[in-house]
Amino acid sequence: MSEPRLEDIGDYDTLKGEKKKVVWTVIVGALLVGVLYVVAYSYYDQEDDSIKVEETINTIPVK
Repeated sequence: MSEPRLEDIGDYDTLKGEKKKVVWTVIVGALLVGVLYVVAYSYYDQEDDSIKVEETINTIPVK
């Protein structure tokens, strides 16, 4: 049994047919997921939900 060679693959130089559609589907899907992440992050990331601390810690108790 011999190793497969790149020259033996039918679409070695360019993607054609079904493989090209799959590659473009994956690329578009990844871009859509990225856009949805950025939109969700900017919508749900609010800076006013932090807890404000009025006191400072002067000494740390040692047990």
